[in-house]
Amino acid sequence: MSIGQIQIQQQPALIGIQIRPAEQHIEQPQATMDMRQIPSKLSIEQPMGVLEINQDRAWDGLGLANNLEVSSRIYSQAKEIALQGIARRMEEGRQLADLAHVKSNPIPDIAKDWRKEGLVLPVAGPASIDNVDLSYTPGKVQISVEEGGVDLQVTPNRAIHEYTPGKAEIYMRQYASVQITPPSIDTVL
Repeated sequence: MSIGQIQIQQQPALIGIQIRPAEQHIEQPQATMDMRQIPSKLSIEQPMGVLEINQDRAWDGLGLANNLEVSSRIYSQAKEIALQGIARRMEEGRQLADLAHVKSNPIPDIAKDWRKEGLVLPVAGPASIDNVDLSYTPGKVQISVEEGGVDLQVTPNRAIHEYTPGKAEIYMRQYASVQITPPSIDTVL
């Protein structure tokens, strides 16, 4: 006699999960910059130098000095010139007084000297190559610097952030089942 067997078939449950990941997009725009160069300023000033030329002594050496100086020079020498004139006249008087003792006649010699030019008064000062005085005063250089720079204005821009959240769908892919098949029983006896 055969023993009947029970057949059991089982099907496990299967869960399905469909996942859509989250999406994120981040963008950082560059900062807005406004840059302006401020130039440096340089100022240089140099006034003209002063050149002074004094040629009074040169004119004096040429005898062309001003009247006051020439008159002063003549006046300072007048006493000596007068004394020289007196000495010459005394000498001539001595020669005339000695007429008896001198073999030659002094009158024609004195008369001959009378036609000669008189004493020349030195109205000119000393002549020299150094009679012109030069002096130079240079102008002082003035330098002023105004420092420049950079004017920088920076405005940071906000970040652009886009976010799409993820999603998970859970579903039953297959339901659990149990199938029991009984043995066939012979009911005929």
